Amino acid sequence: MRTLPASSVNKYKVNEIFYSLEGEGLFSGCPAIFVRLAGCTMCCPWCDTKYAQKTNFNLTAEQVIKKIAVYPCKTVVLTGGEPTEQNLNPLLKLLKKNKYQIHLETNGANLIDTKLIDFCTLSPKAYINAKTLKKADAVKYITDTKTTLQEIESLQEVLNKKTLFYLQPKNNSKENIKQCLKLIKQKPNLRLSVQLHKFLNIK
Repeated sequence: MRTLPASSVNKYKVNEIFYSLEGEGLFSGCPAIFVRLAGCTMCCPWCDTKYAQKTNFNLTAEQVIKKIAVYPCKTVVLTGGEPTEQNLNPLLKLLKKNKYQIHLETNGANLIDTKLIDFCTLSPKAYINAKTLKKADAVKYITDTKTTLQEIESLQEVLNKKTLFYLQPKNNSKENIKQCLKLIKQKPNLRLSVQLHKFLNIK
């Protein structure tokens, strides 16, 4: 497990901030402000946001609030890259002070404090912190034709019973969608999550 710096971060490495619709999971189709934090040490070869490695802005928590305040929405999605590689506490506290609902998307590698997070979606990658996994409100499992029911069930055993479990077809390919449907029919407590924003060609 990687250890994050104990000192607070004065500025956040930000790739982009934009206003759009949530395209995945429980809140699919709902408007949200996306704060995409830059950088991720995993660098998965199939990542669809490799551009998020680049830092386009260095912003204080106050500057982030100022940028998102122009939008008529009170839901903020902290995504990446990998948000938990930065010290989120100052930003989370300020978002809450300004009455924002906070959604976090994470790979689960780092231990996180979810007290200030309203909804945590975990997409497990090479390493998963079991304590973070148990705190997830939803798991988004990237699925391809090689994904088995056994690997899904072994992961589910660690989860909180209330955690939603989504299968997301890798690259939205027809073959991977077919595999998701097959697995969900075998285990009805699974759910399907396609990347709606890509089908609609919106950001």
